[in-house]
Parts: sequence; C-alpha cells; structure tokens
Amino acid sequence: MSEGGSEDETLEYTPTWVVAGVCTVIVAISLGVERLLHFLGHYLKRKHKKPLFEALQKVKEELMLLGFISLLLTVFQGAISKFCIPEDVVVSMLPCKRPKAASSEGEHSNATTTTSHFQGSTASSPAGTASPLLAKEFSAGYCSKKIRQWKHWEDSIAEQELNSEDVLKIKITHVQQHTFIREHFLGIGKDSVIRGWVHSFFEQFYASVTRSDYVTLRLGFIMTHCRGNPKFNFHRYMMRALEDDFKKVVGVSWYLWIFVVIFLLLNVNGWHAYFWIAFIPFILLLALGTKLKHVTIQLAHEVAEKHTAVEGELVVRPSDDHFWFKKPHIVLSLIHFILFQNSFEIAFFFWIWVQYGLESCIMGKLRYIVPRLVIGVFIQVLCSYSTLPLYAIVTQMGTSFKKAIFDEHVQERLVGWAESVKKKKGLRAASEEVSTQASSHTEIQLE
Repeated sequence: MSEGGSEDETLEYTPTWVVAGVCTVIVAISLGVERLLHFLGHYLKRKHKKPLFEALQKVKEELMLLGFISLLLTVFQGAISKFCIPEDVVVSMLPCKRPKAASSEGEHSNATTTTSHFQGSTASSPAGTASPLLAKEFSAGYCSKKIRQWKHWEDSIAEQELNSEDVLKIKITHVQQHTFIREHFLGIGKDSVIRGWVHSFFEQFYASVTRSDYVTLRLGFIMTHCRGNPKFNFHRYMMRALEDDFKKVVGVSWYLWIFVVIFLLLNVNGWHAYFWIAFIPFILLLALGTKLKHVTIQLAHEVAEKHTAVEGELVVRPSDDHFWFKKPHIVLSLIHFILFQNSFEIAFFFWIWVQYGLESCIMGKLRYIVPRLVIGVFIQVLCSYSTLPLYAIVTQMGTSFKKAIFDEHVQERLVGWAESVKKKKGLRAASEEVSTQASSHTEIQLE
C-alpha cells in the first residue's frame, strides 16, 4: 500500500490491472481444476469404473453446493453485518472473552470484531467441508489398496479348487482344529462373553482381517448366497460393493450440515467444545471396530457351540442378527459420520490457525490443541487401516447380499426389467379402471 492510499480501498480506487490480474488467476485455477476432474471422469469411464465415476460426480455436486454457499455469503455479508440485535445478546456465547474496561468506541470495535468473526466462521463452513471430501477420499483409497492385497488369498483359493484330488477328498475334522475357531472361540459362559468383547477391542489394532477370517467368511457367503457357483470371485464382488459404498461416503448429507451448525454454535469461550467434540468420532470408531470384530467371534461361537466335528470345510452362517438393530447398513452411516466429523474438525483447526494464528483465543490452550490433533490423526489412520477393511468383509455376513454381486450390465438389465414391469402394472391398473368405469356407465344407461 502506498503512503497516500488509505487502509480500506474500495473497487472504485483499485487499479484495473489488479482486478484483472486477480480475476485471471482465479479463473485459471478454476478452469484447471474443472479440466482435471473432466479428464479424470473420462479415465474412469475408459477403465469401466462406473461406481468411482458416479462418486466423482457426487464430489462435483458437493463442490457446486459449496460454491453456491460461498456466493451467498459474499453477497449478503454486508447486509448481515448491519443487522441490529439487543446488546445483551451480543455479549453472550462469545468465542473470546471481552475486556472488562472498554470505552464506547472500544465497544463498537468489539461489536465489529464479533460480526467479522461471525462472517469468518460462517465462511469456514464451505472451506471446512471441502477438505473432508479429500480426507474421506484418502481413507477410502488407502482402504481399497489394503483390500487389493487380499487378492492373492483369492487366487490361492482358486488354485486349490483346481486340484481335483483336494476337491474330491472330503474328511471329517474336529472343530477346534480349524484356525478360525482357535482364533475366535473363547469358550462358553458369561466370562467368555466379556473376554470376547475385550479380545475384539484389542484385536482391531493389530489383526483386523487375517487369512483364516477371509477364507472362512468367503466360504460362508458363497454357501449362503452362491451355492451353485463355488468358484465365485468373492474379492471382485467385495471391491465392487466397496466402490458402491464409496459414493455415499464422499457425499455430505443433510444431517452432517446440522452437525456443522452445532459445531459452530458451541464455539463458546471456556467451554472447550472443540476438545470434547473430538472424542465423539474417537469413541464411535473404537465401538464400531470392536463390534465388527465381535461379529467374527459370534460366527465362530455359533459353529463351535453346535458342532464338535464338521465334514469338509468350516462353514459359518451369515445373519443380520449379529449387527446393531439387525441392520448392517447402519455401519456405513456411522463410518460416514465419523470420517466427516473428524475431517471437518481438522480442517477447521488449520483454518483458524491460518486466519487468526496459533495464539488466538479461538484456538484454545496448547494442552487442548495437542490431544485434538493426536486424536484426529489416530482416527484417520485407524479407520483406513482397520475399520474400513473390516467393514468391507464383515458387513457381507448379513442375511442378504448387495447388488454388486451382479456385473454392471446385469444390474442395468435388472433395473430396466423392473421399470418395465412397473409400467406394465400401471397400464394394466389404468385399463382395468377405465373398463370398470365404462361398465358402470353402461349399467346406468340401461337402467
């Protein structure tokens, strides 16, 4: 700023080359990102990754919504700053404590600062929800990479099935000889129930999915849903199902926006709400991982308590009874909330750091900042490394299977067939209604 210029220059007194230069940079960055997303969409289409392409479209929709919110905030921030509200309301629920002694001019300055903070906090909503989209994509991407490592288990099973001698050789084995039972069956009684939950809690950190888990759960799924196709590629099905679920995870649902508003509302001085809110996804994630591991224990107990010996391979029985409220899809909703809440809080932390500095009263004291960051990183790593892979395989142990069991062209044909059936039923009902009205009209004329 030159010496003759004021601190608050308006557009009327801003050089045109500055305005044109800033607009050029913003437009160039926007077009570059748009072209990048466009080429990424074409790449996914060429690779026949329809679920990932639909997930990319979902990301575009969310970015468009965030851009619209930013536009509304920019247009109406002047009008919002001119709202008149009672003074006693202004001094309540402040993010920072006001000085006790202040002149009338200082009070006006504080009011302006509060309004500016309101505008900045509201503007952080779109900025803070763009970063969670990237963080969720990172978690899902790392999970997919980990699940792809299970492909050699699927290949080894397929090679064993090609050996006719092993297939024809059916032997009776004791249940306790199976690795899956030895790892998960902890005895019978109340003590075993408590030990089972404790064992599930700690096992999610070091052995989320083992080879015996994969082999046993895979066979249980095939014998329940694909008995006529023993060579069913379970790994391919699981990857397609995970890609379908990824479309839901990258979105921002309405209840997540409610959480954003509550998150901003509780930013009150002295409450340390950001610190306590960080424990919500932390506790939910630990409970979710424990529950998913405990499902495998329940499957092992069902077999071990009913049989002492089995003929052939060990087969577990999938059921919705093993999940909360007998609804496996609740797990995906919880993962969606955990990832968004944790990612949004981390993004909001860095936004406050850049906007106000690390010493800001909004940031809080150091003893509250460090645990928040540690918890956030721990949640992101644990969810990618353990919880999401567990979700991918354990939720297949429900009573029903997902639509990903069919190839894409089969899914399209089934959807088309269902729509044609609905149309035929609608036409049939309409024709019956018309014929009924015509017959009643004829009866009236005869009378």
